[in-house]
Amino acid sequence: MSTLDDAVVALSAGQPVVLPTDTVYGLAVDPTRPGATARLFTIKARPADVPVPVLAADAAQAFGLAADVPDVARRLAERFWPGGLTIVVARGPDVAFDLGGRLDDDTIGLRVPDHDVPRELARRVGPLATTSANLHGRPTPETAPAVVTELGSTVAVVLDGGRCAGAASTVVSCVGGRIEVLRVGRVSQDEISAVVAGEDPPTPTRTAVPFSSHEGRSWHGRSIP
Repeated sequence: MSTLDDAVVALSAGQPVVLPTDTVYGLAVDPTRPGATARLFTIKARPADVPVPVLAADAAQAFGLAADVPDVARRLAERFWPGGLTIVVARGPDVAFDLGGRLDDDTIGLRVPDHDVPRELARRVGPLATTSANLHGRPTPETAPAVVTELGSTVAVVLDGGRCAGAASTVVSCVGGRIEVLRVGRVSQDEISAVVAGEDPPTPTRTAVPFSSHEGRSWHGRSIP
């Protein structure tokens, strides 16, 4: 298997890297490198109209990609980052990352993972466009050797972090003045509701404050680590 230095070299050359996260194994690229995101979509056999979220080193790096960060998004980040919550916000007008998706889509999914490897790479390379390390529509393998078997020789750099068998991240949209749970994963709906309501600690029996919930549906698609 490879080292962090190998991963930095590959990412800087626009090549995809397999890395462990606190949820599942991810397939990451530096979205500022020409052609990198297209390679990611090709490896996964994933439709290019399904956007890829971004993993960041910390909240400052993540929210630096946003046009507007509502107070509720900051509260959610303070409570659940680093961790298993992807927050969708309006994308900054100067963020020219290729993340796939529709041409008229001006949002971006952001997460700070609770794992040293992706955070360190994001510190050294920049925010990483990351999707789950599997072929589109298939379960994500739980080990690095299994990822290699799944993806074959299409990825030169694989970082082995042991078994990654966690639940995928919860996805919450904070766009347009609405809080919408797009997918329930690592963070429960009750926990999200409590933060939105200004409560701490979460109170699972409390009726949630108004927001839409679509359990099982992710942000414009699937495969968000």
